[in-house]
Amino acid sequence: MDNLYRDIKAIRENSPLVHNITNYVVMNNTANALLSIGASPVMAHAVEEVAEMAGFASSLVINIGTLSEKWIEAMLIAGKVASERNIPIILDPVGAGATKLRTETTMKIIDECRPSIIRGNASEILAVTSSFGKTKGVDSTQSSDSAVDSAKQFAIEKNVTMVISGEKDYIINENETKEVSFGNAMMAKVTGMGCTATAICGAFAGINSNPLDASYHAMLTMGICGEIAAVKAEGPGTLQLHFLDALYNIKEKDIAEFRR
Repeated sequence: MDNLYRDIKAIRENSPLVHNITNYVVMNNTANALLSIGASPVMAHAVEEVAEMAGFASSLVINIGTLSEKWIEAMLIAGKVASERNIPIILDPVGAGATKLRTETTMKIIDECRPSIIRGNASEILAVTSSFGKTKGVDSTQSSDSAVDSAKQFAIEKNVTMVISGEKDYIINENETKEVSFGNAMMAKVTGMGCTATAICGAFAGINSNPLDASYHAMLTMGICGEIAAVKAEGPGTLQLHFLDALYNIKEKDIAEFRR
């Protein structure tokens, strides 16, 4: 946590360009969150431009929430360009395990694009790591603890950082496991909060070349800002409003309070 504010300052000073190929439901949410933390979001999914866009982005966020044939093609084009140029790729396997299309698309992106970070809830991560089974959908039916062992093995096999979101967040690579216990239960009532976490991972990965540290700092920021927002919120609607404000206003003293 000691270097968290250093990374937040770096995002604000450098405004990394985060290229998002994401779903219709969360575009506005994630773009506003990225702007609030200090990054520069771009939502580009046309097959005619994604290679060019991915080529000069600081990071690429791929979110499979609303799939179509053309979007899958765009994800693979952008992912391959980013991989070739060592641009960090953050994959959100939304609803993986719920349908064959989602699961197969996830595995194809992993195999062909080699993401740096994969972030999902426990059900999604279990679906990814086992390549079979059914999930409820985008809502996790498993506790984050249940996916740790399989995520660890997958991280070793694929050389990827795995992020499991839940009541407790786990950030895992082949050598280390970090935990984040900050946050508020009301965050689960806001559409796209998990997708926002993935986008924020993209912001941190754009200025921190260590995927484990970037993911850890992103999840710390999500948790701390979620708790700050929950104090002022009267429900999920105002939580989202105050969460964006917390991202925009987070200061070193806020982080120090949570460190204690």
